[in-house]
Amino acid sequence: MNTLTKRAVLNAGISTGSAAAFVDAILQLGAARASAYVCCANVHMLVEAHRRPDFGQILARAAIVTPDGSPVAAAVGWLHGQAQPRLAGMDLLPTLLAEAARRGQSVYFYGTTPDVLAAMRLRIKHELPTLRVAGVCAPPFRPLTAAEDAAEVAAINAADPDLLFVALGCPRQERWMAAHRGRIRACMLGVGQAFRVYAGLEPRLPLWARRLWLEWAFRLWQEPRRLVSRYFVTNTWFILLLMRQLLLCKVLRVHAALRPAVAPPRRRRLAWAAAGNAVAHTTRQLLRTKSRMILAGG
Repeated sequence: MNTLTKRAVLNAGISTGSAAAFVDAILQLGAARASAYVCCANVHMLVEAHRRPDFGQILARAAIVTPDGSPVAAAVGWLHGQAQPRLAGMDLLPTLLAEAARRGQSVYFYGTTPDVLAAMRLRIKHELPTLRVAGVCAPPFRPLTAAEDAAEVAAINAADPDLLFVALGCPRQERWMAAHRGRIRACMLGVGQAFRVYAGLEPRLPLWARRLWLEWAFRLWQEPRRLVSRYFVTNTWFILLLMRQLLLCKVLRVHAALRPAVAPPRRRRLAWAAAGNAVAHTTRQLLRTKSRMILAGG
């Protein structure tokens, strides 16, 4: 049973809880063979959900939406007053594999290339020999025909995995999972680049660098042409939209607190005055975030 509460960040509901609670909830969905999916939401995904209503609906229908990016996890705390750890797909993948092995649950890998999948299976053989890998599939880098798609769905269901890890890149993997909800009897997880990192074909920054939110610099160095626009345009939207939401939350909280004792016109003035006093604090928070992110995708 999924007991993770969702909290609003921009237009999206972000699941909240401890890392252990996320792992347990995901594996329970898998054990129930729930045809559900899990999204790992970073800044780019949240802005896309805000800009594109159809993608926003895909995110809303996800059983679990993890705070994949550090800015997303921080935003949960700023908006809702609760500390929330980051749950990145790259961290969830090895943790879930280890726990699935311990519980006797099975997994299936869908996406990337045969070489990546082979490297993943080799690591699993050495580190998690008891893990049941129900199957792997590297689909072609083109849209599948209806017949091809039906054949792949049948193969996955015949393998009967608890968890189906999907690595097709955002937003393709999220759209794929949403389209296959109700058709695939497994809990699907969109984990993007996590396959290559787990396979040892792409390095991961050390923990101290991730805690300083420096992954943006490493990724920008790897793929400057693809990411420069995202970091300097998409994430500017995140900063502005988050500031608006923070200020609106402040106004509503003050307005509600004054309701029993203050007449409506004065209550509105006091609420907006309190919001004005909060502007400087909010701006400092977001500028500190921006200096760490450098408008990163987190």
